[in-house]
Amino acid sequence: MILVDVHAHLDFPEFDKDLKQVLQRAKNAGMAAVISQGVHHASNKKTLELAAQHDIVQAALGLYPLNAPNVVVPEEENDDYDRSTVGVDETLKFIRQHAKEIVAIGEVGIDLQFSDDEKNQVNNFTKILQLSNAVKKPVIIHSRKAEKLVLDLLEDAKHKQAVLHCYGGGKKLIKRAVEMNLPLTVTSNAQRAQHFQMVAREVPLSQLLTETDAPLLGPVVGERNEPQNVQHAIDVIAKQKGLSAQEVARNVYMNYQRIFL
Repeated sequence: MILVDVHAHLDFPEFDKDLKQVLQRAKNAGMAAVISQGVHHASNKKTLELAAQHDIVQAALGLYPLNAPNVVVPEEENDDYDRSTVGVDETLKFIRQHAKEIVAIGEVGIDLQFSDDEKNQVNNFTKILQLSNAVKKPVIIHSRKAEKLVLDLLEDAKHKQAVLHCYGGGKKLIKRAVEMNLPLTVTSNAQRAQHFQMVAREVPLSQLLTETDAPLLGPVVGERNEPQNVQHAIDVIAKQKGLSAQEVARNVYMNYQRIFL
């Protein structure tokens, strides 16, 4: 069985001590590729290094919406985000310079749960979509409490190269995303998350991808997540679709190839 994890954060400190072992376990499970997401300038630089060092790691460079230095985040939330010391334009220039070394632009998007600074987030996201079109790389999108807004912006920009990561929209918005031909991910915690069971059920197999968001969203609450756990997402899709895990994995791998390679 061939597995792919299209959204992980291998540069996070949770993997500093044992990343080689984590990736070996992923390989042993059948992992073909892990797309590691940068979240700001320093994270992007480290992500590029990891992709150069490990054959199954592929780089996505991005700017997490709440890490952008021009986005206003409430003081009580500031400690939870690694605010970039590098400006948005400089970060996007770096991504453009390394476009040939990456498979996507991510993690990017809009978060209106922990910041109501919609104006700056929309401006940043619009610039990112323009860059995505220019370098012909898909964007991997975070859209917490901005699920409709992100679809509106993609539609207005006529932007078709996008993956909805951990998408939290309801059935109506999911139907709209499907009609826009946007891929959605099923997460490694889906066995305990009814929403992602619904995503697995409602979204055509041709538009599904699998992710872990490691070290977050593990199948066991409180335990560090890692890429091998993407198998749990495969199992949930198989159950919801009434298919074998092997058939689901084969189709997800084909989706990954079509979108990222």
